[in-house]
Amino acid sequence: MDPTRIAFERRGSGRPLVLLHGLGDRRQCWRAVTAGLTREYQVDCVDLPGFGASPAPAPDEPYDVRALTDALQEFCELHGLVRPHLAGNSLGGSVALELGVRGAAGSVTVFSPVGFSDALARLGIRAVVAAARLGARAPGPLKERIADSAPARALARAVLRGNPAAAESRPVRFGVDALEPGSSFVRMMPSVAEYAFAPRPLDCPVTIAWGDRDRTLLPSSAASARRLVPHARMVSLIGSGHIPMADDPRTVAEHIRWTCRTADRVGAAPA
Repeated sequence: MDPTRIAFERRGSGRPLVLLHGLGDRRQCWRAVTAGLTREYQVDCVDLPGFGASPAPAPDEPYDVRALTDALQEFCELHGLVRPHLAGNSLGGSVALELGVRGAAGSVTVFSPVGFSDALARLGIRAVVAAARLGARAPGPLKERIADSAPARALARAVLRGNPAAAESRPVRFGVDALEPGSSFVRMMPSVAEYAFAPRPLDCPVTIAWGDRDRTLLPSSAASARRLVPHARMVSLIGSGHIPMADDPRTVAEHIRWTCRTADRVGAAPA
């Protein structure tokens, strides 16, 4: 993966803060969050390789959490971002944690990161992988009709929003563009399903937050995260689902700011 082709947008000034989206998402998911951060930080919202405006790796290249971590580390080095603050959701959260393990982060704030599900939840994720592969073979018009059906829209709202009944949740639907043979989503899903975070030291402040209405990666996964990252500050996001940036961007920004400020205070303390 070529780090020079990773798309991003930069706003604000100050110490760098890099925001990483989840599987199938794009950098625009952070826009409501950045408004509360750009007065203090130089905020880079990144499209992970294969999503948004960042091209996918070649079919014969590795494409998993480790490969994404390598690419983002090279991206930071390319742009002179020395131990930036990192925040991520879902897949992006796992990449942020892995960069933290490598000593490449000043702080890490993650929201429902992958890699902490128990055995039963992993079976569910594998079932979703199988369904995605099956869906990729279906004709495009059929996928569009299914995605626009009332049951599919209701499922999308339940999976992707903390309050499916809220007026702002009504337009939510599953995107069918991702369900194409060889798409980045279809390629990445199996490795995401099998990825498990291995406990290792992180020498920076860490916040792990979970929406109490997350129906994609269940809130019970937070217990595993607490065990595997024992020094992390654990937070429950009341009323939020798997994508809290959509449900409660102000609270998301507050938790990112808290972790960043904690790291900055520690870094400024005399030896």
